[in-house]
Amino acid sequence: MPRPTRARINLDALRHNHSISRRHAGSAHLWSVVKADAYGHGLLPAALGLQSVADGFALVEFEGAAELRAQGIRQPILMLEGIYQPDDINLCLDYALTPVLHDLWQIDALAAAALPTAIPVYLKLNTGMNRLGLSAEGLHQALRRLEAAGCVSSVTLMTHFADADDERGIAEQMARFAANTNGLNLPVSVANSAALLRFPDSVAMAGNWARPGIMLYGSSPFSNEQSAQELGLRPVMTLQSEIIAVQQLQAGDRVGYGGTFIATAPTRIGIVACGYADGYPRHAPTGTPVLVGGQRTRTLGRVSMDKLCVDLTGLEKVGAGATAILWGGDEKAYLPADEVATAAGTIAYELFCALAGRVSIEYVE
Repeated sequence: MPRPTRARINLDALRHNHSISRRHAGSAHLWSVVKADAYGHGLLPAALGLQSVADGFALVEFEGAAELRAQGIRQPILMLEGIYQPDDINLCLDYALTPVLHDLWQIDALAAAALPTAIPVYLKLNTGMNRLGLSAEGLHQALRRLEAAGCVSSVTLMTHFADADDERGIAEQMARFAANTNGLNLPVSVANSAALLRFPDSVAMAGNWARPGIMLYGSSPFSNEQSAQELGLRPVMTLQSEIIAVQQLQAGDRVGYGGTFIATAPTRIGIVACGYADGYPRHAPTGTPVLVGGQRTRTLGRVSMDKLCVDLTGLEKVGAGATAILWGGDEKAYLPADEVATAAGTIAYELFCALAGRVSIEYVE
């Protein structure tokens, strides 16, 4: 029999969250971001779950793009990091992929490839994120080289916001983007989840392709200010397990490796079959919220490889075999992944992406 630790992925909730992004997008189209195995939710199931509503899909892994094409996905596919080596240009042609070109060497590689058919490309501008992207002068050089080579069927201009989820916002980067693209009259792609939710009037424009990511999976990009529930988002991933043993502690008894929790009074604890080898954060401290038997409680002590401990004091009817929800759930019992992530000093992205291969996954509609 398998361990009771399992993840449930709700594809109906995924589509619901897409509808929220659609509502904020206005006239803009949407790239559904499915990189990193759809943020740990499973690339192919997520893409197939969104196939009926998605305008296109965006990711960074060529093997993932090839898998989507092999499974019948016909929507446009955007390669967010472009090509990694010149030969990747041929993959863009073979699988009808749109590369994001962010460096002049990529422009030169495309021009030198002498493809038999022109392909669409995105040109990414660096407007302040300072990771990937062309400078203003680099953009104009790229456009001249592409025009001379005659190797592209369309060009879309793109940038990525660094501060859409905090006080700085997007105004400065939007102004720089507008100044650097003035007079070009080309389609654009701006807005991650945070910008789409927070600044819809700035991004919900015809010709724009917004790029929702984390919101599709039911997490708020600014959970400290506005929860996923307040945004109308539903949890897509539920990680759950079971209580497999119960221990009774006396005052002074310690729990787990290093004894980081010491009982100050008689304490009843439950042992949950889930640990950091399943993807639960090892650094989650005592007090991280958890739902056991539908009731809210807390973790105790250090998270182990295969187990963690929870406080059952006052939950006398809860014992071995009771369900423990580590994050997610439904309208009856729901624990936001954002809340668990905050307690552990991280973000929900990391929780989702860390889901381990040994955890069985159930996809439900």
